[in-house]
Amino acid sequence: MTQLRVGIDLGGTKTEIIVLNNASEELYRKRIPTYRDDYQRTLDDLTLLVTQAEEAVGVSCIPVGLGIPGTVSRKTGCVKNANSTWLNGRPLTVDISAQLQREVKVTNDANCLAVSEATDGAGAGYDLVFAAILGTGCGGGVCYRATPLAGPNGVGGEWGHNPLPWTSEPQLNARPCYCGRFGCQETFISGTGLTETYRLATGASLSGVELLAARDSGDSTAAQVIEAYMDHLARAFAGVINVLDPDAIVIGGGASNIAEIYDELPKRLPGYVFGGECDTPILQARHGDSSGVRGAAWLNQV
Repeated sequence: MTQLRVGIDLGGTKTEIIVLNNASEELYRKRIPTYRDDYQRTLDDLTLLVTQAEEAVGVSCIPVGLGIPGTVSRKTGCVKNANSTWLNGRPLTVDISAQLQREVKVTNDANCLAVSEATDGAGAGYDLVFAAILGTGCGGGVCYRATPLAGPNGVGGEWGHNPLPWTSEPQLNARPCYCGRFGCQETFISGTGLTETYRLATGASLSGVELLAARDSGDSTAAQVIEAYMDHLARAFAGVINVLDPDAIVIGGGASNIAEIYDELPKRLPGYVFGGECDTPILQARHGDSSGVRGAAWLNQV
């Protein structure tokens, strides 16, 4: 029988499960709302989803991978840095493995994006892939030959909580971050950061989609904000290239649908990358918002 894999994406608002075969074909998928602030309910919902998936495909004890909006500390074995705060400080890997009676591989959801896109997505065929989620927040993950590189602190790729390079102190201080610091890249280049740039300029709030529509309708301030956003992205990704020099950068999340990113960044990156050259491909995630759950399933290829 073809090897099957279960992937689960445990998000703050939805939890999704998928069953893939070795040919990357989807055999089953289900999505439910995430029940918040109840750790045992989370474990029970995950267990029920796996049971239902296995019943649907007629196979039991399928390997499971789980992506979470945080990471598991090597030191304590507990979740840390999760914006789904009821997971923090909990031994999720141990507990869900016990409930499912098998080893469950758990990693950060941005690592799952990286694995998915490096395995059979936009980054397939590249050895070293950096994947970024530009959504409500700003996550990042790194994988080498489709294997996630989390590092000893579990924060490999999480460049969103470094300050935006080549930015003045007043500009950094104008952007408080939920992590307790100021000027994190997340506050500039996430979808929320794009909205904040417009708010700082005008006092009004527009979503990314509304900003693009306003720019296209002749709003000069919206045009300036989009222009600034492209420059912020170039600075942020240049910082990745100067440290890691990946073979490809893949972008997911809502802001990844801004089409001009893929024309503009290749033009702007050489101005910030050390040496004045940059041949790094900037690619949109092929699997869109399915990449996280697909990558969780592919954790069991490694």
